Amino acid sequence: MDKVKNSPAEAVRDIPHGASIAIAGFGVAHRFPSSLIVALHEQGTPGLTVYCNGLGQPGAPTAHLLAENKQISRLVTCFSARPGIVSEAERQIRAGTMELEMVPQGTLVERMRAGAAGIPAFYTPAGAGTGIAEGKDVRHFDGKPYLLEHAIRPDVAFVRGHRADESGNVQFRGGSRNFNVSFAKAAALTIAEVDEIVPVGEIPPEHVDLPAVFVTRVVRSTVQMDVRNLPMRPSRSADSAREYGGKPGLTRAEMARRTAALLPDGAVVNLGAGMPTLVSDFVGDRAVTLHSENGILNYGPIIRDDSFDPDVHDAGGYFVGLRPGASFFDSVTSFEIARSGRLDAVVLGAYQVSARGDLANWTLPAMTGGGIGGAMDLAVGAKKVIALLEHTGSNGQAKLVEQCEFELTAPSCVDIIVTDLAVLTRTPEGFRLDEVARGFTAGEVRDLTAMPLTVAEKVGTMQDRW
Repeated sequence: MDKVKNSPAEAVRDIPHGASIAIAGFGVAHRFPSSLIVALHEQGTPGLTVYCNGLGQPGAPTAHLLAENKQISRLVTCFSARPGIVSEAERQIRAGTMELEMVPQGTLVERMRAGAAGIPAFYTPAGAGTGIAEGKDVRHFDGKPYLLEHAIRPDVAFVRGHRADESGNVQFRGGSRNFNVSFAKAAALTIAEVDEIVPVGEIPPEHVDLPAVFVTRVVRSTVQMDVRNLPMRPSRSADSAREYGGKPGLTRAEMARRTAALLPDGAVVNLGAGMPTLVSDFVGDRAVTLHSENGILNYGPIIRDDSFDPDVHDAGGYFVGLRPGASFFDSVTSFEIARSGRLDAVVLGAYQVSARGDLANWTLPAMTGGGIGGAMDLAVGAKKVIALLEHTGSNGQAKLVEQCEFELTAPSCVDIIVTDLAVLTRTPEGFRLDEVARGFTAGEVRDLTAMPLTVAEKVGTMQDRW
């Protein structure tokens, strides 16, 4: 059966008013089905429900085009807002013209997988004890709380592949499978946008990542993202350091270096978005396997020149190298690794950490929604959670607090805190100050900390431990 359409406009022509659409794409600009999005934008179909990891970069050919054209009535997403940016989608959500449902990344792909498998609902630990649990059925298994989540069966899925044959078999490239597979399988009608369409039989069976039975239409890509303008570097210099009382704390790179030294040889470790991505620069040739939510295992440091592969990037969107023995998979498999206890550690950024180890890292009061990403799944699944953050905010506000004021990512999950001033370890009595940055005293660190601390008998120096 020939499923090839002559143009993206032809492929989307019959999508009706009020349709629900799952739109793949990772981060702010990675491998969005841009041609299909542009065609639907030009068609102007209104009243859409959109399921996505995030709408992508405003002003680029991402799903944000649909928000800017006021075509979305309901948004179900892992990222609705990012710090320092107010998008058109946020403005509509605030105005009440777009409904918002925030969902953890692993829960989103699992809901899609359940929809594809004919499973109406399932229980997950992600989000238990947080605002995400509000109004949901909670049951305890083996003494732990789990939320009931319902399957998703979208009317349409837009996915982005590398190659497809005329019958609809699709091949992805590198770490770009992410949401494509689960979205495609769950939808009643799946349209695959690809770089190249080949005759049936030209893709070897072992290279088919999405079988044709899950694909309704195939179309050649006509709108390309400029990968040279994708986010390749951290927004703040890794050499920048915050000052406390006129003295500099550790730089962001030094914080990452100290964190890398905490990872034991043989560990499988996830690095969250933001500052934790810098940790990959300091693993070196040690036997530490890095895991990313978009579907990569055993990647290396950030690539800061033009030698990058556009389909090999970490969960923060930064292009990375690969180490021998690396593998690619979709986000369903990635979160199977995360929730099944196979991660020895996860390093997550944080807005606040409480005295009992509560983590708040996905939203601030000024944000509409926020960015849950994979953090809720990672925090409940990893054997050890390391929070990496500057000791105070830019205005001197405490980040290590008695109780979190911001929405929680997960309760009582943080085991170790690494800041630009200290390393703290959670004990049955609370957090213990084990190390301080050179030039600072334990007393100075305690004065900048709003949670109660105990102090180790012998406080080490952070720079001596890497």
